[in-house]
Amino acid sequence: MRLNVIVTAVCAAILVSMLCISFSGALYQVIVGDALSWTYSLARQFVPWIALLSITVAFRGGEHVAMKLVSNAMPAFLRTVLQVTTIAAIGVLGLVLLVYGIQYTVESDQLVMISDQIQFSQRWVTASLPVAGAIMLVHLAAGRALIEETSPHEMGFPDSRQETAQNVELR
Repeated sequence: MRLNVIVTAVCAAILVSMLCISFSGALYQVIVGDALSWTYSLARQFVPWIALLSITVAFRGGEHVAMKLVSNAMPAFLRTVLQVTTIAAIGVLGLVLLVYGIQYTVESDQLVMISDQIQFSQRWVTASLPVAGAIMLVHLAAGRALIEETSPHEMGFPDSRQETAQNVELR
């Protein structure tokens, strides 16, 4: 649960960073009348991190609506078989992301050119692959808890239904 809260906070920080970079580029254009060419390119480098880390958060929370719809319509035995098969497939995906992601990150020796002055190693972007794989595998260590329902409160997030009920009672 703690890992999931940390990953969520990192995703939020990355998103805020992207928004600040984009906002500064837009503000610069309004004030100066000329565009900063590097703001879009720099903000775009955060997308793989947000995408891969948010997958791990959704996985931990069991938040794939279409899969729940199909799963809930099945008899209990088939639902369990589907859930175990899904978790096994996600375990394989986590291992692939970890093993091949490490190899890909180590072999990524190119520089990302954001501007003449801003450049960084492609490894920063490719490192999102093994990190996401490792987080998935940590979540798999929770085992049966991934199959069972998990409330937002149990995940360390406030339960909006509970807060709504409290607000209604106060009125």
